[in-house]
Amino acid sequence: MTKIEQSPHGFEEQLLTDLKTHVAQRAETVPAGRPVALRTRYRRGWRLAGAFGLAVALTVGGLTVQTMRVGDRPPPAASASEIFRLAADSARQQPELTARPDQYVFTEVLATVREPDTGQHRTVRSQRWGSAGGLAHPQARYRPETEPNGWSELKVLRPGDPVHPDKELDELPSPAYHGDLPTEPDELLRHLREHPVKLHLPEGADEEAVYGNEAMAYTTARSMLDGYVPPRALAALLELLAREPGAAVISDDVVDAAGRRGVAIRMPGVIGANVDFVFDRDTHVYLGTRTSLVRNGKESLDSATALLRVAIVDRPGQLP
Repeated sequence: MTKIEQSPHGFEEQLLTDLKTHVAQRAETVPAGRPVALRTRYRRGWRLAGAFGLAVALTVGGLTVQTMRVGDRPPPAASASEIFRLAADSARQQPELTARPDQYVFTEVLATVREPDTGQHRTVRSQRWGSAGGLAHPQARYRPETEPNGWSELKVLRPGDPVHPDKELDELPSPAYHGDLPTEPDELLRHLREHPVKLHLPEGADEEAVYGNEAMAYTTARSMLDGYVPPRALAALLELLAREPGAAVISDDVVDAAGRRGVAIRMPGVIGANVDFVFDRDTHVYLGTRTSLVRNGKESLDSATALLRVAIVDRPGQLP
């Protein structure tokens, strides 16, 4: 087994939904004397049930997100493209993991999720096993961070049907180990255009417009952060994201779900919410994501993930 700490990685909205479901199930078992707030499964209309889940409906031109002020401070001087390029330099320095198609990419994260009933946030630890070769559905287990012995049973994660939200789809996911990606940005861009990530779009969506959109290559690039990308290919991917129009640094002083200080970059193309990537302020290693909902012009944090470790293992449930 090989192990690496804090490798760039993104996490599914489906995973966050299951985290909230597990929190609800754990809450239902609490004695009557303790408060129970989260009781219903939470769903979002804009969620992708597929590999990444950052945008369910890209408009033909994409959405441009402007640089925002944070509190009373002016926007940071560094641009999103500069941060991505620094992150690419950092990626090149990481050791490379290797995996056979029959192995699994293990990831462990802390996820802070909001309880719909109370608006309060709860932190849950997640362990996930994704098929390196895309030969099986990923599996995961969760526990509240306050309950070291509160692990759930392993659960198979399947994408949901956007037309019938309570129905799970049987189609296998993309490989979690992206070992054959081009290592030059221009070559990678061509590859992404020819091999777009499969989106589970809502009924009536214009698939031709979505998949033909110039922004689709960047959506596919971001989706690959949900698996393991080797260092040289990861650097090329981050350099490619540095070209994405509309990405903006919104804060150079944020804290991720694990309490680490970072820089937040807001990604374009999301409807009804904002999604930020968080990079370490000093090393520019990827730390995690933040998702904020926008209602009536007001933004509120909905969930955040902090990547803790990544490893290659032989089977679901095996720890590095």
